[in-house]
Amino acid sequence: MNKIEHIGIAVKNIETSNSLFAKLFGESHYKTEAVESEGVKTSFFKVGPNKIELLEATNPESPIAKFIEKKGEGIHHIAFDVADIENEVKRLKEEGFVVLNEKPKKGADNKLVVFLHPKSTNGVLIELCQEII
Repeated sequence: MNKIEHIGIAVKNIETSNSLFAKLFGESHYKTEAVESEGVKTSFFKVGPNKIELLEATNPESPIAKFIEKKGEGIHHIAFDVADIENEVKRLKEEGFVVLNEKPKKGADNKLVVFLHPKSTNGVLIELCQEII
């Protein structure tokens, strides 16, 4: 793993949260994007060398809607940048981690993504991200 790619925060209302986080960071978000396959609308902020991703559910069956229903708004996942997502998935499976989607799928911000089950990572949802070239 190369670095923390971003921290994902589940929010009920992305416009209200964009305003809040813009005040917090002193800067507006730089990008919004819908990821239809996940039922989510995203918004990205740059904070120094790091990124924060806000996630709003676009339907009641999306993982974000279910997360907010169970736990409320808050940190949803930590994403790590990887050079070769398929090899990293293979390595992590061999180490005993549970992979939620074994085949990388297109995520937000021009990334291929794979998630690790929180039951195998001390309760933290981990996302692996590889830039699509």
